[in-house]
Amino acid sequence: MPVSKGILKIRFNQDHGCFICAMESGVQVYNVEPLAEKGRIDFDLVGGVGCAEMLGRSNLIALIGGGQAPKFPDRNVMIWDDKKRKFVYEFGFPSRVVTVRMRRDKLVVILMSEIHVFSFPDNPEQLASIATAPNPRGLCEVCSSVDCQLMAFPGSQKGTVQIVDLLSTKAPDRAATEIICHVHQHVVSFISMNQSGTLVATCSTKGTLIRIHNTQTRNLVAEFRRGADSANIYCLNFSLDSAFLCCSSDKGTVHIFAVKEQSLNKKSSLAQVSLLGMTMGPYVDSQWGLAQFSLPNESPCVCAFIGDKKSVVAICTDGTLHKYGFTTEGNSTRESYDVFLNIGDDQM
Repeated sequence: MPVSKGILKIRFNQDHGCFICAMESGVQVYNVEPLAEKGRIDFDLVGGVGCAEMLGRSNLIALIGGGQAPKFPDRNVMIWDDKKRKFVYEFGFPSRVVTVRMRRDKLVVILMSEIHVFSFPDNPEQLASIATAPNPRGLCEVCSSVDCQLMAFPGSQKGTVQIVDLLSTKAPDRAATEIICHVHQHVVSFISMNQSGTLVATCSTKGTLIRIHNTQTRNLVAEFRRGADSANIYCLNFSLDSAFLCCSSDKGTVHIFAVKEQSLNKKSSLAQVSLLGMTMGPYVDSQWGLAQFSLPNESPCVCAFIGDKKSVVAICTDGTLHKYGFTTEGNSTRESYDVFLNIGDDQM
């Protein structure tokens, strides 16, 4: 994601109630609603940070050095305890760490061609090391449910996603517990998983279609069309109840799709039109978004649903937050706008 005002990457926590900014100047953590700064780790302690991941609303944060003046090499994952105000763990690797994922009992570290899984946070030990296809984007998502421990990442063949049960990573027949989903013709560019781990959403480098598959059966659950032109997808996120999916891209628009009640989604106005006596193909038969809204400055952003409300928040790399409500009839209305980087310590 492009750098803007020192923000290198933005990530939501697992319930989308908070977000964390990895910055040239350290780390800042915010509550989404009400919007408030919850904490920060200053530059003199961590330097530039290229990636930061929260563990729910706990005091543990995983950091990877980055930017123009990092204090730590990008081959290390540093675990910061914000209650103790110090680093409590350091994990070193022979090559650059692309990104990291956390759940309440696992730490997952993604390298270019490997994924390492550790028990966490008490007495961490390595549980598995999984060889992967080259993964420069660090695509990997881990289910946050207590009852499910699925992990999804790009498969070895183009356009596939591999799903592994982390409970079975040490089993001799681990391959039997792995599921391969053929999801796109082009290279997979984004992966998202719902809270319960039953659905995985993907898009490709083309960025026109979003597909949702059942993680157990590999069956296609839904196919949504973001648009006709190629796009770079910045974010895909399910609502907490899996009823909706939101998507942001470099087109400056956030799209909202209905997953459970797909009849709510729009169809192309050309769907019933034929050309020279022939149908116009799957393009006009696709499900288009239920609703959408455009960001005024087309800044790169991540997006997520706010709790159980029909509201979506977009957090942008220019330091702005945009909140929109939507209806099942397809209307969207801006509910609030803030510059979160201007929030001072007095609001913590």
